[in-house]
Amino acid sequence: MTGPQRPPAGADRPGGPGEPGPDGVRRSGLRNPAKAVRGLGAGTLALEALVLLLAIQPIRVVGGDLGGAAIGAIVALAVACVVLAGMMGRPWAWNAGTVLQGLLLLSGLLHWSLFGLGVMFGLVWAYALHVRRVILG
Repeated sequence: MTGPQRPPAGADRPGGPGEPGPDGVRRSGLRNPAKAVRGLGAGTLALEALVLLLAIQPIRVVGGDLGGAAIGAIVALAVACVVLAGMMGRPWAWNAGTVLQGLLLLSGLLHWSLFGLGVMFGLVWAYALHVRRVILG
């Protein structure tokens, strides 16, 4: 014979994950949504910096004609990504990240593969902005 059945934890509170709370605001289920979104932005930019730096040699071998200006642009963009990833708590950081994606697209004028990376990371950044809007409202 089993004892009395208890409801799952949090079932007695309105506004659980995905449900509107008493004030009508939908809860995300995250303990600190703003911190989670900052982590998403910082992780995206850190990954972008890593991919940019690791892409230099394959682009030189496969794509050819990767001049000093293109390598300088890649390194500068990677450094900007790392610096910006550390500043995601600032209110202007998401706008600066969007500008950074545009600069990566413009660096495609130096080499076509940089344009391809710009398109890919632009789409990833657009998704991160979408997640930010959904979670923070």
